Amino acid sequence: MKGGEEEISKNPFHGLWALTNRELKKWYKEPFVFFISIVQPVIWMGLFGKAMNINAIITSNPNIPQQIAEQMMKQTFGTSDYFSYMAIGMLSFVTLFTTMFSGMSIVWDRRLGFLNKVLSTPVSRSAIIFSKILSATIRSLVQTTIILVFALLLGLQLSSSFTPINLLGVYAILFMLCMGLSSLFLMLGIRSTRWETQMAIVNLLNLPLMFTSNALFPTATMPDWLKSITNLNPITYTTDAVRQLLIFETLDFSQLMLDFTYMGIFSAAIASLSILLSWKYLSK
Repeated sequence: MKGGEEEISKNPFHGLWALTNRELKKWYKEPFVFFISIVQPVIWMGLFGKAMNINAIITSNPNIPQQIAEQMMKQTFGTSDYFSYMAIGMLSFVTLFTTMFSGMSIVWDRRLGFLNKVLSTPVSRSAIIFSKILSATIRSLVQTTIILVFALLLGLQLSSSFTPINLLGVYAILFMLCMGLSSLFLMLGIRSTRWETQMAIVNLLNLPLMFTSNALFPTATMPDWLKSITNLNPITYTTDAVRQLLIFETLDFSQLMLDFTYMGIFSAAIASLSILLSWKYLSK
């Protein structure tokens, strides 16, 4: 028996699924919270996406022929339909606003005493952190799937070159974004004992991360000083890859490889750093 306990205590994945399932239960057993998390981006798509009808602004100009207007849209947004362009950005929007609360959960676990209990068990610190990363990733991917379905119902136009295989690439890069962002917010909250501090951090970072990306507007139209920031933002690379796989008629393979490479390095580096910090700073 003692030998078995010693073996369990050395297993870095011991307790991972139990802790992940606990986090997921807090989500799917609160249907109102789940409903609100879905409704918010749907409202953005339905109101902002349709009200800000850039297509109509350009095509309704009598001085611009229809064919030229469509070319202008494609040159600016890569597609002739702005709603489709913006709807893809909403997938990153959902991912950001889901993962940013992953750091909040560890603050509450510390305040409610649950973290002390877990740290007293054979469960490794890396399993505690990774369970929260994994649960945030699962929640994000489920919610982005629902948002994608709503986007199709509201008029998202897929490219003529789209195939179901492209969805594998979409989920792969969204998975990397979820991993990276949830690790980032967990890393920022790993030593926090006040939920107000973590909420302040979240409020400070969420909108800058969103608006310094290409989620709503292309990078090419931004000022030069903002472009340099946008080119470091992981949301930019994720959104670009998803647009290429879903709505862009022409696939830029070299840019797509750059998107995946950047996101792979980003998610692996931030997740590793988050786990390393958990070994050092995660305490009762």
